[in-house]
Amino acid sequence: MTRQRPFSTILLIAAGAGLVVAAGAPTARATVPCGDFGECKALIEINATDGDIGFHFLMDGDDLISARIDDPNGAKVFEDKAKGPLREQKLTETFAESAEPLCWPDPEADPDEEIVTLEEFVARWAAGTYAFSGKGEGGETSSGESELTHELPAAPADVDFDGSVISWSAGDDLGNCASWAELNDLVAGGVLPVHPEDVTVAAWEIVLEPDVEDGDPTGRLVFSIRVPGDVAPKEVTVPADYLASLPDDTPVKVEVGAIGVDDNATFSEVDGFCVNEVEGCED
Repeated sequence: MTRQRPFSTILLIAAGAGLVVAAGAPTARATVPCGDFGECKALIEINATDGDIGFHFLMDGDDLISARIDDPNGAKVFEDKAKGPLREQKLTETFAESAEPLCWPDPEADPDEEIVTLEEFVARWAAGTYAFSGKGEGGETSSGESELTHELPAAPADVDFDGSVISWSAGDDLGNCASWAELNDLVAGGVLPVHPEDVTVAAWEIVLEPDVEDGDPTGRLVFSIRVPGDVAPKEVTVPADYLASLPDDTPVKVEVGAIGVDDNATFSEVDGFCVNEVEGCED
């Protein structure tokens, strides 16, 4: 299944890391300030395990009735207009992500599913300045700019969970989206500015998510934390109190994301782990 990041995920953050509990935090970490906007950001996110890729954006303005984004070529790529009670209430923060098509011919995928290769994707979403604009009810306008780059961090490798500690290592490719050799060719051909293994990781995002059926409230009890890119060793201890809060025999999956200095992100995920095992988790 394509990885989806819910807008209202409950984030249980390790207090020992000096962070706090948060809720509703989107993936995008915007540039602050952004012209007339409080923040804005455009970024690329890759799921190296599933092999899909998407465009994400975030803007935050005051009392807007419409919002728009233009790409570096001046083409409109997004527009949103408030109507009815939302127009009376006004818009502030707008966060969205594109569909995430496969970037490889997954043999288990629907044969009719769209495939957008990495080369096709970066041609579709040009690197450069994305212009954000908004309009208030009185005609006042807001504008700001955000840079989108094609510097894509390599997918984390060797992701593991021993029941208490999540560990990983730095990778050198984009998983199912592109191998090391394929990336080397894309760099040599000028499609990418730099090989992903050479992109600086500003932070690692680690997520442990109960893998439960839709409607099970346990699925909202997600542990998530970001640590600096130079953290050593590359591991995070999951709070025992959080693990104890999960029911017996809870299957979980682990995701680790490499977040670049420009907020582009590449995630790897591994499932099949079992928390509070008594009778064993179902496969």
